[in-house]
Amino acid sequence: MTPRGPVSPPPATAGGPLWPVHVAILGAGLMMGAAMPLVPLALEARGIDNTTIGLNGAMWAVGLLAAGPFIPRWAARLGTLPLLWLALLANALLTLGYVWTDDLPTWFALRFAQGAATGVPWMLTEIWINLVTEERRRGRALALYSTLMAAGLAAGPLLLQFTGTRGATPFLACAALSIAVAVPLVGAIGRAPAIRPERGGGGALGAVALAPLAMVAALVAGLAETVVFTFLSIYAVGAGVAEATATLWQSAFLVGNLALQLPIGWLADRLDRAMLIAVCALACALAAAALPLAGTAPLLVVPLLAVWGGLSFGLYTVGLTILGERFAAGDMARANAAFVMVYTFGSLVGPPASGKAMDAFGGAGLGLSLAAAYAVCAVVAAFATRRPADKGGPIR
Repeated sequence: MTPRGPVSPPPATAGGPLWPVHVAILGAGLMMGAAMPLVPLALEARGIDNTTIGLNGAMWAVGLLAAGPFIPRWAARLGTLPLLWLALLANALLTLGYVWTDDLPTWFALRFAQGAATGVPWMLTEIWINLVTEERRRGRALALYSTLMAAGLAAGPLLLQFTGTRGATPFLACAALSIAVAVPLVGAIGRAPAIRPERGGGGALGAVALAPLAMVAALVAGLAETVVFTFLSIYAVGAGVAEATATLWQSAFLVGNLALQLPIGWLADRLDRAMLIAVCALACALAAAALPLAGTAPLLVVPLLAVWGGLSFGLYTVGLTILGERFAAGDMARANAAFVMVYTFGSLVGPPASGKAMDAFGGAGLGLSLAAAYAVCAVVAAFATRRPADKGGPIR
């Protein structure tokens, strides 16, 4: 697996408009945004302890990590669209499984399998966009992808306001959404790019050594976002904020994500991408460290969280853009699989690390632990911008 420097996809892969993918991405975000909190709420209603609920939630990431290396191969064997449809159908059936049984070990197995099933559309749509997008507009295309996914994730919990969180209805609704995501992809028949990973090259994880900056950006983005959504409300309540208001802090973080991805994508098409990651990571480190200084005043906290959220997810957007710049078409599938797996690994290790920091330093441990992670990313990015051309150019 050899990076080819800046590459553009060959004309043969540029198969038509991307609107079917965009509609599917929005729907997938809506589906995941509704489904992710549903199982923990159902377990809590059954009186299951928080440790068990947390372990069950982690099974989703474990399932994705287990399936991730194989997804490009499955796409090469079955075809991009057939695999997408099969995964969406599998996810719908798995969602119905929660209605058919209350057996706790079975729910762990279902959560694991859902991680694999939902990992397929996540990976394949990113690979799809990277393959068919010209280099000059890659950043904007992937920023639109990130914005649509974030919009769906933000709107997903609103669905539960109509279905409720108890009984079979919300699970049936999520299963129906999974099927609905497949519908717009009918418009892409004959246009989906063929995903053919090159043989050899060390597999998906071989891409980590070839694109370290992109992978570090994914790791830190996954780590930070999961920590924020796990502990930010807890931090706010500990600082004296009412529980209802504390949840709005997370909303502010997500609104920033929605608002800033397109501007970041525009900058990624015009500026050095390693430098852009360095700036985003450094700004996030400062924002995380400044969180205790902002207190609980909405006029200080809300703008801080909004900018922080947008720049934090910008690490993922720009890192994904670098993958498209660095890897040729045959390598893209493995590189993107590794990227998603690294992000998911970050989401696994982040909460325990920040939780220990909060146990040791109180609420300040949240900002300090995240500032340290962002700082590492900024240093790696700064090094990438300074690597001499005679050494092979920037390592990204």
